[in-house]
Amino acid sequence: MEHTVEEYMELGKEFLNKSIDHLQHQLVKIRTGKASTSLFDDLLVEYYGTPTPLSQVANLTVSDSKTIIIQPWEKSMLAPIEHAIFSANLGLTPQNDGEIIRITIPALTEDRRKSLVKQAKAEGEEAKISIRNARHKLMDFLKKEVKNGYPEDLAKRKEKEVEELIKSYYDKVDHLLEVKEKEIMTV
Repeated sequence: MEHTVEEYMELGKEFLNKSIDHLQHQLVKIRTGKASTSLFDDLLVEYYGTPTPLSQVANLTVSDSKTIIIQPWEKSMLAPIEHAIFSANLGLTPQNDGEIIRITIPALTEDRRKSLVKQAKAEGEEAKISIRNARHKLMDFLKKEVKNGYPEDLAKRKEKEVEELIKSYYDKVDHLLEVKEKEIMTV
């Protein structure tokens, strides 16, 4: 019986790590006024009728802190890339010179910065909800195992272990949000 509890604890940790990874992925997408190719990680471009990630049809580079250069491997891809950027509604205007696409990241206004911080906090709250759900599943599993004959004193120790684990993941979320807020609010 001890073995199944340990396995379930490991599954819980995996789920918690996925929650943190998802939060990090979502926070990377929030624009901070600095050029970053990660803005286009999820952007799909029509490539011969198939939605394809932008990174598979073009080379993305950051030329300075405000400019991203997209150089397609085929010139015929310039228009589909531009269309995909407009369709993604990123608030960015691509400039096509026939060879490459330049994207200048506009400076953020104070209101926009505050709005982005709210967005980041909303993502953090989603991560905390996910962590809470994992906690409930772990606690319910432990209670069920006690009913099935698992020693109560060991279950209490495991519950304490779960609480400490959950607190550490809450702290990770808070730290990620603090770093992102500082990054967004820095002019």
